[in-house]
Amino acid sequence: MKKSITFAAPGVDKRDIENGFASCKDTVMMIVGGLCAVIHGAASPLMLLVYGQMTNTFVAYELEVQELKDTNKECNNNTIYWTNGSIYETAENSTVYCGVDIEAQMTMFAYYYVGIGIGVLIVSYFQVAFWVVAAARQIDRMRKTYFRKVMQMEIGWFDCNSVGELNTRMTDDINKINNAIADQVSIFIERISTFVFGFMVGFIGGWKLTLVVIAVSPLIGIAAGLMAMAVAKLTGRELKSYSKAGAVADEVLSSIRTVAAFGGEEKEAERYDRNLAEAQNWGVKKGTIVGLFQGYLWCVIFFCFALAFWYGSTLVIDTKELSPGTLIQVFFGVLMAAMHLGQASPCLEAFASGRAAAKIIFDTIDREPEIDCFSEKGHKLDKVKGDIEFHNVTFFYPSRPEVKILNNLSMKIKAGEATAFVGPSGSGKSTTIQLFQRFYDPKEGMVTLDGHDIRTLNIQWLRSLIGIVEQEPVLFATTIAENIRFGRPGVNMEDIIQATKEANAYNFITNLPQKFDTLVGEGGGQMSGGQKQRIAIARALIRNPRILLLDMATSALDNESEAVVQEALDKMRTGRTTISIAHRLSTISNADAIIGFEHGQAVEKGSHSELIERQGVYFTLITLQNQGKSNTTKDAISEDLEEDFSLKVRSRTSSKRDSVRLRSQSKLSNDTSSDVLKTLSDKDFTNKCEDDADKHVEPAPVARILKYNQPEWPYMLIGSVGAAVNGSINPIYAVLFSQILGTFAIGDLNEQRKQISGICILFCIVAVISFFSHFIQGYAFAKSGELLTRRLRKVGFEAMLRQEIGWFDDPRNSPGALTTRLATDASMVQGATGCQIGMIVNSLTSIGASFIIAFYFSWKLTFVIMCFLPLIGLSGVFQAKMLTGFANQDKKAMEAAGWVSSEALANIRTIAGLAKESSFVESYEQKLELPYKSAKKKAIIYGLCFGFSQCVIFMAYAASFRYGGYLVSFEGLQYMFVFRVITAVVISGTALGKASSFTPDYAKAKTAAARLFKLLDRIPKISMSHADGEKWDNFRGEIEFLNCNFTYPTRPDVQVLNGLVVSVKAGQTLAFVGSSGCGKSTSVQLLERFYDPDEGKVLIDGRPSCTVNVPFLRSQIGIVSQEPVLFDCSIAENIQYGDSTCSVSMEEIFEAAKKANLHDFVMTLPDKYETQVGAQGSQLSRGQKQRIAIARAIVRNPKVLLLDEATSALDTESEQSVQSALDEARKGRTCIVIAHRLSTIQSADIIAVMSNGAVIEQDTHDKLMAKRGAYCKLVTTGAPIS
Repeated sequence: MKKSITFAAPGVDKRDIENGFASCKDTVMMIVGGLCAVIHGAASPLMLLVYGQMTNTFVAYELEVQELKDTNKECNNNTIYWTNGSIYETAENSTVYCGVDIEAQMTMFAYYYVGIGIGVLIVSYFQVAFWVVAAARQIDRMRKTYFRKVMQMEIGWFDCNSVGELNTRMTDDINKINNAIADQVSIFIERISTFVFGFMVGFIGGWKLTLVVIAVSPLIGIAAGLMAMAVAKLTGRELKSYSKAGAVADEVLSSIRTVAAFGGEEKEAERYDRNLAEAQNWGVKKGTIVGLFQGYLWCVIFFCFALAFWYGSTLVIDTKELSPGTLIQVFFGVLMAAMHLGQASPCLEAFASGRAAAKIIFDTIDREPEIDCFSEKGHKLDKVKGDIEFHNVTFFYPSRPEVKILNNLSMKIKAGEATAFVGPSGSGKSTTIQLFQRFYDPKEGMVTLDGHDIRTLNIQWLRSLIGIVEQEPVLFATTIAENIRFGRPGVNMEDIIQATKEANAYNFITNLPQKFDTLVGEGGGQMSGGQKQRIAIARALIRNPRILLLDMATSALDNESEAVVQEALDKMRTGRTTISIAHRLSTISNADAIIGFEHGQAVEKGSHSELIERQGVYFTLITLQNQGKSNTTKDAISEDLEEDFSLKVRSRTSSKRDSVRLRSQSKLSNDTSSDVLKTLSDKDFTNKCEDDADKHVEPAPVARILKYNQPEWPYMLIGSVGAAVNGSINPIYAVLFSQILGTFAIGDLNEQRKQISGICILFCIVAVISFFSHFIQGYAFAKSGELLTRRLRKVGFEAMLRQEIGWFDDPRNSPGALTTRLATDASMVQGATGCQIGMIVNSLTSIGASFIIAFYFSWKLTFVIMCFLPLIGLSGVFQAKMLTGFANQDKKAMEAAGWVSSEALANIRTIAGLAKESSFVESYEQKLELPYKSAKKKAIIYGLCFGFSQCVIFMAYAASFRYGGYLVSFEGLQYMFVFRVITAVVISGTALGKASSFTPDYAKAKTAAARLFKLLDRIPKISMSHADGEKWDNFRGEIEFLNCNFTYPTRPDVQVLNGLVVSVKAGQTLAFVGSSGCGKSTSVQLLERFYDPDEGKVLIDGRPSCTVNVPFLRSQIGIVSQEPVLFDCSIAENIQYGDSTCSVSMEEIFEAAKKANLHDFVMTLPDKYETQVGAQGSQLSRGQKQRIAIARAIVRNPKVLLLDEATSALDTESEQSVQSALDEARKGRTCIVIAHRLSTIQSADIIAVMSNGAVIEQDTHDKLMAKRGAYCKLVTTGAPIS
């Protein structure tokens, strides 16, 4: 029996799935469960033997009754005699048997039925429980293996596989495998067993008829197989095209600020809808094909009835080979076999999707990582000096093999020295660091540590020597203390405090309400850039590393913190080999050696003074940086070289949700009590909120759901007609079937033949009708349902884009949560319309027709069977539940594990750098305990319910046939009516069950719809509509902040702006300076109307901003932020994004690109402006992204230009030219500049110095210098602002 499971299949053999992860215990459970399934499968054919004998009894009794109607006959010694004593003989000279004790016979049959029923209860329980438990154990093992394997992969693999995709694989794909190997297998075995035993019963009863029926059954089998294949294929296509749309939604929601700032909402909704159209078409095709095949199946089955009855009746009447009972037994045996073969096909579908999913999963599990971070292999050196050498290294990223990053690079880094890498962006500086961490292996050449090729060293040990501080540090969503502990496990609190003191982080941490237990938010989003940086430095310090890699470690800091952190780093550097990358050359002039990079080669090396003499790369960079210095005191120059924040979304973090700036991200509201924070740290906070939100949602009225489906009413009407016809087919079958049984008791043979031919013709007619009605129902409802899903997804997405930015700060509305909501809610709503309506109409007509027939022919018997109806209905519900599989219920329990995996995959580089993979794997395995336990518990309940639902039908037969016998003998009911009533009622019962379950949950659909409607009905606090608010023609760009107070909605206790008063006239430049977290970027967000001030006003051309039309206002503003967000499309399209009102011509793009000093670089790329920038622009260096963002702002031709540290991500060379491009762009425009680097803003008309959300002094550069106030102090010393 086990053999039958392994259908030859693409890629993975079914058995691999089992054997790969099955222990002995699992195998035993699966074998025992399989045997039980075989026995269970044999029960129904066994019942047919009883059924056949019973029919014979009824027919004999009926003939006897008809004979004895003649008063001249009587019954003696079980034979009919004439009343005169001679034996009565029929025309064929045979005697007629009589004296059937119908009641006693029926009682015996009832006992048979009950016996079979109890047996079924027991075996079906074990069959299901064993298989489900075994599957749960294997899936648990598989999840762990898969996650562990993924965490083992080298970084290059992650470059080629998106994190989102891996997450879906971990949940959906493994659930698919679960569906394939849990209950489905046992049900499959049971059905195949019924198939085999059914044929056996057939052959034993009468081989001729069996062969005739078998000749037809391949038609059924083939159709079922084809249907399963087609559905699997189309589902794949549909999911694929929807995942494209999902990717668009995710990208847009992750960078909602950029979308809002450039007014791209409508454009994005269009782009989303375009991808939905494709998914819709595949969905309609799928529905149509299912309808076609179902119609075909029923059609064949009814033709088969006609043929079998016609041929069978000739065997009974003419050749007397069969008795009527054996005819029933043979026919139903074969029919049951064929039906069960057909019903086994949904299991095949589950197997097919399970195998396809397993192929992907196993490919990953079997893939050997090129760099295995868990491997124990490799040396651990006893003593590490720290000499690093690169020998002729050539390298390109696996995701972009055509671009050479390092080109035959050779260089030496001496132990204990501080070495600095300098060079233009994109010249390969960061890449060398990644090679040394062994994130990648060089394609040619080698990297050595103390003369050993690092490929021969133990990788965990190698990474434990390295401390790295990146320029955009990744923190994990837990407390500050835990984040620092990631650096070195098992450190005590004293060490942590010491490390934070050295990193100058201690003070700001102790000022937080929860101190070290403060949660940093997802991706550290609750901390400002400088704070994150210092926590990361503490994390590196606590490792006490031999080798320190500083990738622009201080770039995210303002003067004040930078000076202190720089000092901490200098302390940290002593006695260690240090490599630092910097664009700001002042920070590295005291390095022992400076290496200049260009085009992936080290072109020069020496100390500061030597390189100045050589007049090479370094010299050019230095002179460029020192140009344009105002004649302030000489010693200010080094401070002046200030801020250089640069960003390349190397880790593709999901936390890029906030394009305008990460720093201004909302901090957690600290007034929540600490236990809430505790739950938060377990990451289930968001789930809790969502549950609460769901609980309060009143299910949506169906009328409103249908209103969205209104345009499709013709489809729904036609579909319902089709469904009604389908529903009435089963009751008609009950009438025809019992009619055939009735004909056998007719004495006149010619009359008998005539009746049988008539019935067979009726069967043929029904067959043709059912083909068309199924097809119509399938197509019409698929069409209306898919159109509805698409419409809801689109309006849902548009509604999301209409919300104000503050709404997105709420953790419940994170991009991940919102995209899932779009994907699932919209398709769930189909459960209340679409195929659902078809199902309901179908079942209702079926039940209605059955009851009319039943009551018409015998109301007493109907009432007896109706007692069993609720049970039969329930069993129907269960059968349907079995088909859909119950693995979906575990989804909820899996969420906690999902959090762990998605955080781990999103920040894989940081985890690899800290060599922390194993702790994430452990955490993940811990979170899997719960789902595993609940799955085992469910298996038992599930088995019981299944057993009960299987045996109830046998009990119903026992009672109703026993009572039917009574009615026949005492009330003279015709026996064929007994069959008719019982068949009809049982059919209606199963229809009831189907109706109550096939429904992919009606209630779910209603709550899903309610959630969607809640979103659609939400009125955003800041209206985005084109109609609201005033517009005016000559927008000048005068801006005034009047006593603005502001707190972020998610953090109401932290006052960000505190009575801000500052104004700028049209065409002037206003510069904000101040330490990080003082509210500089927040003021820019108020101007963009991402938020409105709590008190005070922002005046624009003298009008309060809250009365101004938002799209109009934003169309006047161009913004360049410090970490620009690019979209996953071509460079040209990214620049066009700047102006969404009209299409931007290529000339304008070239023009803007030239102004932003981008054109020449783009022309060197193979695809020029058609080059794809990758997700979040990951294929470009920081400087290149920044220039695209500037071009994007220039194309807009705005009246107001906002520059939020716009040049910080650039190296000196590009900075000079971009700075001049920006100076050019500022002409005639109002401009607001935020800078940490003071040299860039000295030409501003007004410089406003901010502290704690208020302006403490403002004037021009020279006047402020003369005042000798805070600004002067800042310029000359970098001292803290009071």
